[in-house]
Amino acid sequence: MADPMIRLGADIGGTFTDVVLEVRGQSYSTKVLTTYGAPEDAIVDGMMQVCVKAGIRPDQIGQVIHGTTLATNALIERRGAKTALITTEGFRDVIEMRTESRFEQYDLNLELPAPLLPRHMRYTVPGRMDATGSELLPLTREDIEPVVEQIAQAGYESVAVGLIHSYLNDAHEKLVRDVLSERLPDVMVSLSSEVSPQMREYERFNTVVANAYIKPQMKSYLSRLEGRLAGEGVGCKIFLMHSGGGIISLKDAADFPVRLVESGPAGGAVFAANIAARYGLDKVLSFDMGGTTAKICLIQNQTPKTSRVFEVARTYRFKKGSGMPISIPVIDMVEIGAGGGSIAHVDALQQIRVGPESAGSEPGPACYGRGGERPTVTDADLVLGKLQADEFAGGSMSLDKAASQVALQNELGEPLGMDARDAAFGLAEVVDENMANAARVHAVENGEDLSEYTMIAFGGAAPLHAARLCEKLGIDRCLIPPGAGVGSAIGFLRAPFSFEATRSAYMTLADFDAVSIKALLGELQTEATTFVRSCDNDSEILSEFKVYMRYTGQGWEIPITLTQKQALAPDAATFEALFEENYSRLFGRTVQGLDIEITVWAVNATTPPQPVERTAETSGDKVAVVSGKCSFFDAAVGDNVAGYLYRRGPKFDVGQYIDFPGKIIEDETTIIIPKSRRAIYQPDGCIDLIAKKDLT
Repeated sequence: MADPMIRLGADIGGTFTDVVLEVRGQSYSTKVLTTYGAPEDAIVDGMMQVCVKAGIRPDQIGQVIHGTTLATNALIERRGAKTALITTEGFRDVIEMRTESRFEQYDLNLELPAPLLPRHMRYTVPGRMDATGSELLPLTREDIEPVVEQIAQAGYESVAVGLIHSYLNDAHEKLVRDVLSERLPDVMVSLSSEVSPQMREYERFNTVVANAYIKPQMKSYLSRLEGRLAGEGVGCKIFLMHSGGGIISLKDAADFPVRLVESGPAGGAVFAANIAARYGLDKVLSFDMGGTTAKICLIQNQTPKTSRVFEVARTYRFKKGSGMPISIPVIDMVEIGAGGGSIAHVDALQQIRVGPESAGSEPGPACYGRGGERPTVTDADLVLGKLQADEFAGGSMSLDKAASQVALQNELGEPLGMDARDAAFGLAEVVDENMANAARVHAVENGEDLSEYTMIAFGGAAPLHAARLCEKLGIDRCLIPPGAGVGSAIGFLRAPFSFEATRSAYMTLADFDAVSIKALLGELQTEATTFVRSCDNDSEILSEFKVYMRYTGQGWEIPITLTQKQALAPDAATFEALFEENYSRLFGRTVQGLDIEITVWAVNATTPPQPVERTAETSGDKVAVVSGKCSFFDAAVGDNVAGYLYRRGPKFDVGQYIDFPGKIIEDETTIIIPKSRRAIYQPDGCIDLIAKKDLT
């Protein structure tokens, strides 16, 4: 019989699938290679492994929470369904025209990314709403039926409907859906007024197209997963992690799969925020490095920074503006192609480049012995002595160092005139500098100084690179929590049930209408609460209110958080004071003589966060027990350093410290302690890496 105190978290990554089982506070975890053809196979395999470790049956699991990169990968690799877009006459080319922004201003040969749907897959209907939501031109069934017939003849699997100003009045979009459903009952339909009811047609149309594009694939996968788990005896509810850092039901995930685009990385940010709360840290840099990508996120006051627009599949050196904009609530993070499986090559300028292409799990890095011949970050880490060839992934895999050396020599060493070790060092430095530079830019964009931050590192590859990243960024402290190798999957089990409802409705403070504002926020609160209540019938539901404001004439808004009292008893003076306070904090001053506009309204309904107990920290008073000797390349020294080997587990006691270079081995990752750091084992199991200059 299912036990609510037994919960399973499963995260499908580009290389590994991580599975964590919690049984009344005790955790059991494993990593298995992702099975691309049938991703549910890896989850079932991992589930059976952790159930054996915990000594329970699958039918005892009381809750499954899942996150995946499948939606992201489908968009990046353009492996979605055959999809059509129906839009308003005159707006057929919006997703191809993009905006006036050039992401590389001085590149005369700049090529804009192709839209997800080519022109012949985009259709138009007459009818028109104006900017207030009033009908300018009527739309009838007779207008729609010929277009639907064309779609029927072409054999589309999914249809996106995005009409002008439908976020204010969705009547025309609903009429299009009615006609589609009657003529094509098996075709999936996505409405922009439901997927992303926000202003800015380019972003809204892209979002609904992306939702329709991946909907058949994700719906099929989620149905197969539910069936496979049921076949193994799992009868509990299955929930999905969404990109905003909360949990939604399987049904909502199937209807709005675009909200799953950043679900795995979001779990990692929630995991880091939980660690930050345990240590009372208000400024944290979350560093999540897996097999395919690295993710960096700023966490302030134990809460990840959020946004309502982000980009997928950036094509031009990861520059902002070169990707596909998705307009949904999301945890704001930088994601770059710098994972353990990222492939390196030498470019035309004789420089080492790493990523974004990844070897994944099929064939994987050269050292996996599965047919990979090109050098990856994992191959470099192995040759530099950072990995133990016979203890990778808890001993479930043995790595081939000779294969890594051959790959590095052939692809990097020969073109650049260096041996395999120097090639590995060059590869590792390039990938570490790429990640450090991404973190610097992200911090500058948010007006933050990273030297004041603590890093929390997790993911299979992050503990290998975290200390070097700290050296580059001037960060003095790094926490590597227990279960770091499967951090995102643990984060799923820490996340609340939540859903954010948004709507665009333009208003200036000069025309402030308290009655309509109260009604609008009340409607959004009801909508968001209904979503959450469908997942959790018992818990209290809290509401978080935000408005997006700007000065008249500006192009973009800043988010302003309201208390429940400020939202339900709105006052123009209060809104103005909050906006000026936040604007001044971001830009250093306010602008006099301009009216202020509100463009977007949002309410996030969420169950209360799990209670967190503060950790009683120790400064370290006992020398850790050595398991053996090791040698690895220390980039700051520029050569190999001799050190000691340690094993994370029963031999590690609270307060033990390591003052020498070394490696801490565990089943899902390896922690590198360079000469510049000291490691302390904290009471909650975290390994605390501290710059030695700060020790007395």
